[in-house]
Amino acid sequence: MTLIATGTLKKMRASLVEPIQYQLPVGEELVDLNPYLGKSFTLKHTGNIYCCSCGKKTKKSYSQGHCFVCMKKLASCDMCIMKPETCHYDAGTCREPQWGEENCMVDHFVYLSNTSSLKVGITRHTQIPTRWIDQGATQGLPVLKVKTRQISGLIEVEIAKHIADKTNWRTLLKGDGAPIELQQRWDELYPLVEEHIANIRAQFGEDSVEVLTNDIVSLAYPVEQHPTKIVSHNFDKNAEVAGVLQGIKGQYLIFDTGVINIRKFGSYEVEMHAE
Repeated sequence: MTLIATGTLKKMRASLVEPIQYQLPVGEELVDLNPYLGKSFTLKHTGNIYCCSCGKKTKKSYSQGHCFVCMKKLASCDMCIMKPETCHYDAGTCREPQWGEENCMVDHFVYLSNTSSLKVGITRHTQIPTRWIDQGATQGLPVLKVKTRQISGLIEVEIAKHIADKTNWRTLLKGDGAPIELQQRWDELYPLVEEHIANIRAQFGEDSVEVLTNDIVSLAYPVEQHPTKIVSHNFDKNAEVAGVLQGIKGQYLIFDTGVINIRKFGSYEVEMHAE
């Protein structure tokens, strides 16, 4: 086994080709992962965690790689990131107003995706198809373009009364779901939320919500073998993750020994070894 890189983990980067090409940031290195499929591969946690914001050593990671102090002060770690409909920018209580202007008070998409089943989601206008790849979606379709993150959240909550807004990650990793006619499903959903969208336009302006017509985007992942039973690796319980790399999907590495969610362990310092 050869030492490939040492450093803190960040979420995997990906390019939308077929199959999707993944890169794993390890410290200053950006490691191409697809060539390691079918080969022995090891990630060993050194025991160190360094905050992805301030760089200070921390005993525990919060909000995917932050120390406790940064988690409490950064707008990107606020609860409204998880629940955008609760955005409080207009109330003047945003932790970082400039960050809010750059990330929340900008165009967002409401989309439907196939992440083992039909799902609704939202993302910034710059994050398609990245968001779908991060979630392991095999199909994606933007259906609405809206003016702010809050508006996208308000609409997502309404649509989620009729379809899922969360991904069953275990089902996702066991295989690809059957193709879904996403446009047809949206045509069925829209009348159920049309009145709600009209109310949002009345509140935020007629141009606050735009109905889109797009082609479905298909995504194919580099997976040689899906696991039949899901076993999760966890650096907090076992410092070494080792095995034959059988696939990559979403932010998961799939080994013959189990799976690991790279995003969950952002800021963990690791040594990467491979054949």
